Amino acid sequence: MDEQIKSKAYDPKAIEEKWYDFWLKNGCFSPSEEPERVVFSIVIPPPNVTGSLHMGHALNATLQDVLARYRRMKGHRVLWLPGTDHAGIATQNVVEKQLTAENLSRHTLGREAFIERVWTWKEQYGGVIIHQLKKLGASCDWSRERFTLDEGLSRAVREVFVRLLQEGLIYRSLRLINWCPRCATALSDLEVEHDEFHGKLTYMRYPFEGNSGYIVVATTRPETMLGDTAVAINPKDGRYVGHIGKRIKLPLSGRLIPVIADPQVDPAFGTGAVKVTPSHDFNDEAIARRQTPVLPFITVIGQDGRMTPEAGQRYSGLDRHECRKLVVADLKDKNLIEKEESHKHSIGHCYRCKTIIEPLSTVQWYVNVDALAAEAIEVVKTSQVRIIPDGWKNSYFSWMQDIRHWCISRQIWWGHQIPAWYCPDCNGEDGSRQGEYIHVTLNQRINGLREGSYRELISAGLSHKEIVENTKDMRVGIAAKPITGLVDPTVCPTCGSDHIVRDPDVLDTWFSSALWPFSTLGWPEQTPDLKTFYPTSVLVTGFDILFFWVARMIMMGMKFMKDVPFRDVYIHALVRDEKGQKMSKSKGNVIDPLLMIDKYGADAFRFSLAAFAAQGRDIRFSEERVEGYRFFINKLYNASRYINISIDKYAVGELDTIETINEHFELSDKELLNLPERWILSRLAAAAHNTAKGLEDYRFNDASSAIYQFIWHELCDWYIELSKTSLSQGIASPSLSQGIASPLAQGGTNPIAQPAAALNCLVYVFGHALRLLHPFMPFITEELWSVYCHNGKSISMTTYPQDLVSDQEAEDRMQYIIDCISGIRSIRGELNISPSKPLNAIIKTYTHAAKRNLAQNYDYIKNIARLETLEISDVAEKPKGAAVSVKTDMEIYIPLSGLFNVKTELERLDKELKKTNDSITQTNKKLRNEDFIANAPKSVVEKEKERHEELVSRLDKITANIKNMKELEV
Repeated sequence: MDEQIKSKAYDPKAIEEKWYDFWLKNGCFSPSEEPERVVFSIVIPPPNVTGSLHMGHALNATLQDVLARYRRMKGHRVLWLPGTDHAGIATQNVVEKQLTAENLSRHTLGREAFIERVWTWKEQYGGVIIHQLKKLGASCDWSRERFTLDEGLSRAVREVFVRLLQEGLIYRSLRLINWCPRCATALSDLEVEHDEFHGKLTYMRYPFEGNSGYIVVATTRPETMLGDTAVAINPKDGRYVGHIGKRIKLPLSGRLIPVIADPQVDPAFGTGAVKVTPSHDFNDEAIARRQTPVLPFITVIGQDGRMTPEAGQRYSGLDRHECRKLVVADLKDKNLIEKEESHKHSIGHCYRCKTIIEPLSTVQWYVNVDALAAEAIEVVKTSQVRIIPDGWKNSYFSWMQDIRHWCISRQIWWGHQIPAWYCPDCNGEDGSRQGEYIHVTLNQRINGLREGSYRELISAGLSHKEIVENTKDMRVGIAAKPITGLVDPTVCPTCGSDHIVRDPDVLDTWFSSALWPFSTLGWPEQTPDLKTFYPTSVLVTGFDILFFWVARMIMMGMKFMKDVPFRDVYIHALVRDEKGQKMSKSKGNVIDPLLMIDKYGADAFRFSLAAFAAQGRDIRFSEERVEGYRFFINKLYNASRYINISIDKYAVGELDTIETINEHFELSDKELLNLPERWILSRLAAAAHNTAKGLEDYRFNDASSAIYQFIWHELCDWYIELSKTSLSQGIASPSLSQGIASPLAQGGTNPIAQPAAALNCLVYVFGHALRLLHPFMPFITEELWSVYCHNGKSISMTTYPQDLVSDQEAEDRMQYIIDCISGIRSIRGELNISPSKPLNAIIKTYTHAAKRNLAQNYDYIKNIARLETLEISDVAEKPKGAAVSVKTDMEIYIPLSGLFNVKTELERLDKELKKTNDSITQTNKKLRNEDFIANAPKSVVEKEKERHEELVSRLDKITANIKNMKELEV
């Protein structure tokens, strides 16, 4: 026996690192250099550089690896390109926490030193998830690994920004944006997570001018009323028509504001009258801009989440949540609260730090995506990009058709700093200097100043150098005009001043990610990789970034490459716990992929993910299933041990290798093969077809199921057992191309299969099964493959089984043998007869085909079913007290006399009968309960129905066995 499989149990830890190193050393993951090959390319959805492997990553990487390994074995020129994302906000938060622990901040360090600190962190910790992907077995071409801030990708980002700005598709605007007070940056709509919250709806009285009554307004945010500039009602709301145009006094401040009409006001919300706070609510902003003249914008909450001086002296400086309490208390003191009631509503949170976001009016950079979106919609409509499963197309169209302009600026330091500069010495359009539009906050007081416009700081005696080196924060007004280009400017192109300052903001992380399919291949240079591997073949991703990322990649690909970035988009589902709940730390149900790998091995874990990955259905992950696939690996491992023991025992000469054995098993040479060999080769052809079809259709669960069923049930449970009969007939000759004819089978009409043919067939089929399984389980298949091939060639570089020939005649004939043996086994199981106890069996056949096939395979049936005697006849009669199994074209009788203590067995069956009847009563009670049928989850109801059917079937069998036992009593 080969040294590698002497151990009786498979140990994944002993081989996984060994084979991964082997693949890397032998360049198994690099694309072929042969230009005539079909190209298959994937770019990995770049995980955050801060990340560690979670279940979503593991599923995503596993499915991509399955596709990449499958395509390599199909002979394609495969590139799976890896990389990581710089994750602007997340990475900055990590490093800032480190600084806080050292009593430092990014502002005390300064921008340049802070960026150096983040790069140091990245070099030290940023490769964690890459190492973990390797542990999973990911076959990426690591020589091409990219990072969204590396030099090449930064150049691509610069090129795209400048071109879009020059075309007028990128612009600056002052408008409301989602603002995170904790991260101190703008967020796009997609970066805001909305959670249901049980709060209060406060009804406030707004007195009319002259104190002639009041109007009641309901709000969930009383603190923002300090910034109200109107109260709005629907013009069709008859309750308030007479109030339109009147003025009311803003409670607590006395400021007069108008009552206005707007058709978007919902008369059913609260009292039908709503407060309008344009600086702190997106709907209110829209109402304010629809008025003539436009309503004033008053900002009462600052970027730090605290109230501004415009909120009034009493509230200025308070946290917004504390201010709410004080405002409500003050309103109650003035008898201006009508009532408060519980109210469930949605609140937006920052997707990173979970802080409640604040809509704030700030100057930001935007991309006008209208034209880009139209083209991105068209390529999906015309199937130039296929979205799989198809149901996600409607979600894609819905979002794209209602898309907003994309806010691409973030007020952080880690990322691609926007390549735009301003000249504070140039005159603006109104004759003022642009320096007045640039507001600077200094790290420290200089000349008694902490902040002011650039022009004010210069006037106070600060030099340009002092301002730049001590800038803590800088905000550039909307009137300032940007200078941009593909290279950094050193002087103003208009006035020649070298006092230019760079825009402090960085680009949204998703801006660089949107270029990923072509920037990673060398664009804007026309590199060989770009020409060869773009467009990519498929993108495997989660549904949660369909709009964050997928849509934007399509838009940018069409704009700059004039072609789609990928042909297919496979959207996998969410991995939940076994109860169907979303995994979260608070619930304590998070499963760590690395723990699964350490406990069961990467192969079992990978196979579990693929087996669960049904299209359009969330994955209910179960550790029990991983353990089950570990048993599957052990079964595969033990099958290999059996084959090697058989080679040692029966192969006197040198056994043909998997690579050269094919010639013995061409199905056209049927005279060389007996029925079990013909059958298993046909089943291998079916498994190869079904596995490949599943992968081609992105039905990973179907593909994994096909190979699992073949290996476990058909190869191991049936053919290996059948081969034991063949091999036991004699010792193979030294020349294994010639078999030894065995004696005629007792009672049969043809010889048992030649031992040499059976052994070679076993090696051939096992080798092909390993190839089919390799994309799912790369480590165990490589280990077992190496047992048979010693030329250093990896299984990953071999040919995927294809064009195998089916043999329906052999499958039809073999079904008789399978039915016969299964029937005998079922009788053993139902009556608790030990598998080692020999039985006598009588088979009554009803067709000539059944009789002929059973007789020709007499020894197989007798040996595998563990029979003492076997009678096959078309005139047989059922013996008294015999157990019966009815199969197609046959009945199987097992005489029970002498096998049991009849009294003891009847007592056991009576107990089983009562237990089964009780269970049927319980299921009937549930299924007849209308409330259960109406309210229980559909899956629970279906499971109960299946259980009921199983119990009824079991009851029938128990009743039949009791009848047989009673016959023996007579």
